[in-house]
Amino acid sequence: MKALIALEDGTVFEGKGCGICGEKEGEIVFNTSMTGYQEIMTDPSYKGQIVTMTYPLIGNYGVNDDDIESDGPKVEGFIVKELSRITSNFRATDDLVRYFERHNILAVEDVDTRALTKHLRARGVMKGIISTIDLNRESLVGKAKASRGIVGVDLVKEVTCREPYVWEEKRGARCGERGTGGVERVAKKGDFKNDQPDRPDLRCVVIDYGVKRNILRMLKKVGCHVTVVPAYEKAENILAMKPHGILLSNGPGDPEGLTYAIEEIRKLIGAIPLFGICLGQQLLGLAFGGRTYKLKFGHRGANQPNRETGTGKVYITSENHGFAVDVGSITKEPVRVTHVNLNDGTVEGIEHEAYPIFSVQFHPEASPGPHDAYGLFGKFRNMMESYRKGLYA
Repeated sequence: MKALIALEDGTVFEGKGCGICGEKEGEIVFNTSMTGYQEIMTDPSYKGQIVTMTYPLIGNYGVNDDDIESDGPKVEGFIVKELSRITSNFRATDDLVRYFERHNILAVEDVDTRALTKHLRARGVMKGIISTIDLNRESLVGKAKASRGIVGVDLVKEVTCREPYVWEEKRGARCGERGTGGVERVAKKGDFKNDQPDRPDLRCVVIDYGVKRNILRMLKKVGCHVTVVPAYEKAENILAMKPHGILLSNGPGDPEGLTYAIEEIRKLIGAIPLFGICLGQQLLGLAFGGRTYKLKFGHRGANQPNRETGTGKVYITSENHGFAVDVGSITKEPVRVTHVNLNDGTVEGIEHEAYPIFSVQFHPEASPGPHDAYGLFGKFRNMMESYRKGLYA
């Protein structure tokens, strides 16, 4: 079935619909990863966005029940050049077309994704519509212009958990490539338990702005008892759980629309070790009194080069963000830059010089992507250990 992709600037691309019939709006972005399409589709950070994969062949290794980063796909739509109907991988449990149908995803194939990507790089990512039911170009462009977009929109409320839960684990089919002993993780609803004061685990609370499951897996790997709380949880309730550290998770959309989260993070600064990832860094920057700004086409892919300023070491990292922190606008807190993106010089990591607080704009947990930055979870563990020993006043 014919499908159209209409951008708010009036540009229209043609393709063929696959998955379901229908119409979806969202910010149209591109991702340069060669693999990891299932992790990308289930990453809550993509809420509100239609993802274009730049790699020309997608779907050849199928899908499975392990490579998911949330309870289901969060993308608004999916655009590819060629969708493979042939699945060849020992871990596959289904093919991508049936996955689209099962999860009600509107996807478009046979698109000139090279031309679309070059257009977005030149003009910037923008609002768009994909449709298999309305094939009138002028109508679709009008709808794209009128769509809500993501600027100033609170998308976090659409992906955060509704109540606190403890992240637990059970044995599954995973092969161990996630670095956590070959186990599949599941979340169990429940209250935080603090009735074992001598337990060796470090108590970590994750504020869920759209957390990826591999962040929780990595925290478990470094020895944490993990409790996840909603994005709107009050700081006093979190501190009452007696954690040794708090992780500010990744998530979708414009950080400046999350005034409630910024207010609560300000109450945590100086009280306990904090680690921010992606949106978590942006919210920290705003809590420090700084500003954020929208990037022209963002960083989305598993091949972003970042330099650690203190050592000069270069990491190849996985990223997914369209906003960044203007570190020069932070004047009320002593903050230094720890990582810089080598493609465009944007700030990719910051650290407070007085308190045990640090953050990165990239995804150290990968999924998909390289494992270069796994060590940051060890750094966070060391901070929590010091806090537990009373070394931070």
